[in-house]
Amino acid sequence: MVTKSAYHRVLIKVSGEAFCGSDGFGIDPSALEALITELLGVHETGVQIGLVVGGGNIFRGRELSKAGLIARPTADAMGMLATVMNALALGDALAGRAARVSVMSAKPTADACEPFTRRCAIEHLEAGKIVILAGGTGNPFFTTDTCAALRAAEIGAEVLLKATKVDGVFDADPVTNPNAKKFDRLTYGEVLSRQLGVMDLAAVSMCMESGIPIIVFRMDKPGNLAAAGAGENVGTVISNG
Repeated sequence: MVTKSAYHRVLIKVSGEAFCGSDGFGIDPSALEALITELLGVHETGVQIGLVVGGGNIFRGRELSKAGLIARPTADAMGMLATVMNALALGDALAGRAARVSVMSAKPTADACEPFTRRCAIEHLEAGKIVILAGGTGNPFFTTDTCAALRAAEIGAEVLLKATKVDGVFDADPVTNPNAKKFDRLTYGEVLSRQLGVMDLAAVSMCMESGIPIIVFRMDKPGNLAAAGAGENVGTVISNG
């Protein structure tokens, strides 16, 4: 059953973890199948979907640069290319299920992806395509969370749906602390002042400036993405209050 979306246009941020299996690396076919099923469930409601993908299942540039062997700009460039790999896999998988898809990259990859421009991205969205946004911002020192906040503002998304491996935002790490308290709602200011590790704080600040609410929810629970898109009580909502 298709649930009507509460939004006309959304930006979904999916980390590299959504692409890999239990070993935490690479692209697992079953994980990819689960991801496209969730995305198509939202797309069937008629909502326009922009999608920013991470690349941590393939490469984590920041960790490598800390070892001192590779400069941070180089490591970040490698990480951006990892997001392109995920985006291409996701684009083909969605197209195989008869979805109309455009894969755009801020990192030049002319032989694989369309270059990102705001105008073309919006045209694709209005034509009913799922638009996958790879290559981060195209610049080093910016996370894919910050990219998601930036792209959400650029395409005029009404909400940023942040898919994670936990049920929302907690006051402590729920993986290591069974007594961690989950928040149903937070203001941007509360996230920033408490430095809650939900996403890059620069991304939260950008959403606050743009007035774009963030919904943080667990991705691997079937139906959660559609429920978040329908405005149901899923995860944690971060907004002006």
